[in-house]
Amino acid sequence: MNFLDAVVQGLMLGGLYAIFAAGLSLIFGVMKIVSLSYGAFAVMAAYLALHFTEVTGWSPLLSLLLVVPLMAAFGWVLQRYVLQRTLGNSALPSILVTFGLAVIIENVLLLTESADQKRMTLGAIDTAAFEIGFIRVGVYPFGLFIASIVLLGILSLVMAKTQFGRAVRAISEDASTVELMGIRPKSIYAWSAAIALALAAIAGVASGIQTSFSPLSGGMLLIFAFEAVIIGGIGSLWGTFVGALVLGLAQTIGASFFPSQGILIGNIVFLIFLAFLPQGISGKVKR
Repeated sequence: MNFLDAVVQGLMLGGLYAIFAAGLSLIFGVMKIVSLSYGAFAVMAAYLALHFTEVTGWSPLLSLLLVVPLMAAFGWVLQRYVLQRTLGNSALPSILVTFGLAVIIENVLLLTESADQKRMTLGAIDTAAFEIGFIRVGVYPFGLFIASIVLLGILSLVMAKTQFGRAVRAISEDASTVELMGIRPKSIYAWSAAIALALAAIAGVASGIQTSFSPLSGGMLLIFAFEAVIIGGIGSLWGTFVGALVLGLAQTIGASFFPSQGILIGNIVFLIFLAFLPQGISGKVKR
C-alpha cells in the first residue's frame, strides 16, 4: 500500500468511525453519560440486520429501514426509564449501568449467536471500485464516507436551526435553568438517546458489511469511537468528524509502514492528543 492509497483508505475508514462516534459525542455532550454499552448496541444492530437479510433475502442496506427505528425506540425507552435514574453529579452510576448492559448484551449474543465471526454482503458492490489517477477507491467505502458527511450535516443543521437543537444545546449548558423556562430535560434526553442509538445502528450495520463481527466486537468499536470524540473535542460534531478522520489516517498510514501495528499506532496518536491537546482539535472541553 503506497502512501497516497493509505491516506485515501484512512479517510474512508474515518467516515465509518465518524458515524459511530457522533452518537457517542451526542450522549456525552448532552447528558454527560459515559456509555460503555454503545459498542454492544452497534453489534446488536448488526445481528438484527443479519437476521433480517437471512429471512427476507433483501440487501443489508434495506434492513436499516427496520433496524434504525427499532434501535431508536430502544434508546428512547432505555434513557427514559433506566439511564435517567443514573444522572447526577457523579458519572459512576451511568458507567456501572452501561457496563452491565454491555455485559448482558454480549453474553446474550454469545448464547444465541455463538462466537463465530459473521459478515453481511452487498454482492458485487463489496469489491467494486473506481480509479482516481493511480489510486483505486472502493465504491462502498466511498459511499460510506459521503454518507457520514450527509448524516453529520443533517444532525448539525438540526442542532443549529431547530427548536429541538436549541433545547439540546441549552440543556447541555445548564439543564436546571432551562427547566425553569418550561422545557422538559427528560424528554430532550430521551430523544437525544434515540438519535444516538439510531446512529449506532447505522454504524453497526455499515461495519458489519465492511468487515466481520462477533458478539465481542463492540469493545473495539467503543474504543475507536471514544478516541475519535476525544481527538476531535467533546461536544463538537464536526470536531468528532475530524477526530475520526485523524484516527482512520493514523491506523492506515501506520499499517502501511508497520502492517500488523495499525491499530496500535492509532492508539498512540490518541495518547499524544490526550497528553498534549486534551481539549481536542475543536477545543470544546471546559475545565
